[in-house]
Amino acid sequence: MILEMKVPSPGESITEVEIATWLVQDGDYVEKDQAIAEVDSDKATLELPAEASGTITLKAEEGDAVEVGQVVCLIDTGAAKPEGGSAPAKEEKKEEAPVKEEPKAAPAQEKTYATGSASPAAKKILAEKNIEPSDVVGTGKGGRITKEDAVNAVPSMGTPGGGSRGSERKKLSMLRRKVAERLVAAKNETAMLTTFNEVDMSAIYDLRKQYKEDFKAKHGVSLGFMSFFTKAVTRALQLYPDVNSMIDGKEQIAYDFCDISVAVSGPKGLMVPVMRNAETLSFRGVEAEIKRLAIRARDGQITVDEMTGGTFTISNGGVFGSMLSTPIINPPQSGILGMHNVVERAIVKNGQIVIAPVMFVALSYDHRIIDGRESVGFLVAVKEALENPVEILMDNNPKKALEL
Repeated sequence: MILEMKVPSPGESITEVEIATWLVQDGDYVEKDQAIAEVDSDKATLELPAEASGTITLKAEEGDAVEVGQVVCLIDTGAAKPEGGSAPAKEEKKEEAPVKEEPKAAPAQEKTYATGSASPAAKKILAEKNIEPSDVVGTGKGGRITKEDAVNAVPSMGTPGGGSRGSERKKLSMLRRKVAERLVAAKNETAMLTTFNEVDMSAIYDLRKQYKEDFKAKHGVSLGFMSFFTKAVTRALQLYPDVNSMIDGKEQIAYDFCDISVAVSGPKGLMVPVMRNAETLSFRGVEAEIKRLAIRARDGQITVDEMTGGTFTISNGGVFGSMLSTPIINPPQSGILGMHNVVERAIVKNGQIVIAPVMFVALSYDHRIIDGRESVGFLVAVKEALENPVEILMDNNPKKALEL
């Protein structure tokens, strides 16, 4: 019996996927539920499992865009399983490498100017530029190359140096193309504005230094910055609900919950999984959920459902060393907070100049529904909570807040 395998729907509103990688070869014997391909949708990369055991015949190439419901392979369920396990991979047809012809030397062009020697100063300059004196037109007496000739000389584009000059053209994945479309749409369709502030991270550093070992020993996760930022953000969103809303046509939708999207780097590019009802999570809950989502993104296991929704985004460019940036809104959301690296800086405390670990933070927001008062107030509320975490985020009881 020949079974036609069709592309299943990976999620609502998705009508097309792309065959990213075939994990088997034409003619292989596959087992039921064995992963046979990776497919890219505009939201995530998913594995395609075999619906039955048998010999497979591929009907689509890697890189092909296929519609949901389209047949991508056939499985002969009547084929006998080869002895010793799965069938050996079908030997790929080897193509003979084309004989590379040596480029023919271009006929020497006869120079129409007098060819003279270069002055010592000119020789030194030309040597530093890796330019042969014979490639320079001398303006001195008898065609002699002067210092000025050497200074003005530029390498000929027709005479490449010894370095590599290769290039490669490849098709963007469907996920990357969709990310590009969304980023351009966010810039073109929103009145995006960014406001900045700085945060003295001393109090958070002190808390982590005091409790991080006990926290990790008890909960199995590290006490990082993200739990403090998530708690500070959810508090600020409740104080300034316009930041936790979005535009739908001529209406504004406000939410009484905080689904926080967290920008993480995956093997296929940027992914933004969502922490649901983050306002209800403890420090331990946030750290555990961040770790879970990061591992699933790294392993390519994030589902469409885990990336759908979100009312506000936190992006941590600081892990890559970013000092300051203007993050782009993740539509249809209206706000995104950008975290950056922590650097010791000179700041003023109680009239004294001191050295403290400081992070610059940036809030990009849609000015169509968020005014300056709300945006600045929101960011100040985040700053206040991060600089006074024991009082504002822990109710003056760090051990209880950290469940120690």
